[in-house]
Amino acid sequence: MGYALAGAARHEGHEVCLVSGPTSLDVPEGVDFLHVESAQEMYEAVRDLQRGVQVAILCAAVADYRPVAVAEQKIKKGEDDLLLRLERTPDILGSMRGEFGFAGVLVGFAAETQDLLTYARQKLERKGCDMIVANDVSRPGLGFDSSMNEVTLVTRKGELALPVDTKEHLALQIVRHVIDLIP
Repeated sequence: MGYALAGAARHEGHEVCLVSGPTSLDVPEGVDFLHVESAQEMYEAVRDLQRGVQVAILCAAVADYRPVAVAEQKIKKGEDDLLLRLERTPDILGSMRGEFGFAGVLVGFAAETQDLLTYARQKLERKGCDMIVANDVSRPGLGFDSSMNEVTLVTRKGELALPVDTKEHLALQIVRHVIDLIP
């Protein structure tokens, strides 16, 4: 969805910088691109790039946790269970307003499997967003690993459901609604 949004924003005439982890997707034409490998690298890239930006759309499904220690070699199977210790990754969206001081239009995503609109509204307030794009990722054939999606745009004024469509068509609609939020 992030690549579709970058392409849609560029199509609408906006300057776009796409920060992305590893993927086989093609970078949309005319879009500046920054490749990252980890959640920490994405955090740092967004922190550094957000200065002077009018709109930030954060839609990456960044892992919430990472291993505390990374083995240098293969971990061999033993007789006992293996316990992995995890630590939280930095909250990129949650850092935008306070820690980074971002003052532009902030859009986040909520990929949920239950209580979609409840969690989306909570995230809107908790993270200081102007819009949350909510999608139910439990539905087969939509969202992750699909060219199709169905989303609901959640703002302080209410919700707008966008029916199932290609990610490219949905991205154009999302970008046009986001532009309406610019003061």
